[in-house]
Amino acid sequence: MTNKEIESYTDEELLAKQKQFKKYAVGNALLIGVFIGVAIYSAVKNGFGFATVFPLIFVYFMVKNSKKSKAIDDAIKNRGLK
Repeated sequence: MTNKEIESYTDEELLAKQKQFKKYAVGNALLIGVFIGVAIYSAVKNGFGFATVFPLIFVYFMVKNSKKSKAIDDAIKNRGLK
């Protein structure tokens, strides 16, 4: 999500997006922890392999999604909505 896309949103759309991202924040944090734990366990138990890298791919996408949430939060603050 680029800054131009975020700027094109109306105030109501921004607030709705923020609400959507906050709804899933706790679940994503929990899943990130589980995936990192699985990767560490796999690395210790079986060495470096597919089972170590595969969960980390999901972590990458979840962290990338949280950066979108941060950009939306910044846009809301810049507009003075909350």
